[in-house]
Amino acid sequence: PQAPAMLSRRHQPKPGDLIEIKRLLYQHWALYLGDGYVIHVTSEDEGIPRLSADAVAILTRKAKVKKQLLKDVVGTDDWRVNNKYDCSRTPLPVKEIIKRAESYIDMEVTYDVFSKNHERLVTKLRYGEGDSDQVS
Repeated sequence: PQAPAMLSRRHQPKPGDLIEIKRLLYQHWALYLGDGYVIHVTSEDEGIPRLSADAVAILTRKAKVKKQLLKDVVGTDDWRVNNKYDCSRTPLPVKEIIKRAESYIDMEVTYDVFSKNHERLVTKLRYGEGDSDQVS
């Protein structure tokens, strides 16, 4: 059987929510800040198309934490709110999540899909500890 379709644009995220974006070959993750904005890890190169930016980050291992509009990060890809660890962990208070997230904006990070990826960062911001089951 086919997996259920991802929630797409029907569900209004709340500040502090984890956003899972279905890319062609992997899931990209962001954290919703409010007012349509998210924070996420992406390539430092502003001049390349969105789909290529993630590939460049993987190849060069250089990335930056950016604050951008959710609609610009998502483009035409499916996305959903996925606070997948809420059943086993207590999220930090929303104000603390946002404050912590904002302190990362424009920070250069090493992009390593096997350990310090975008999912790990947003999970750390929401719960106070990083985790990712994207790559086993």
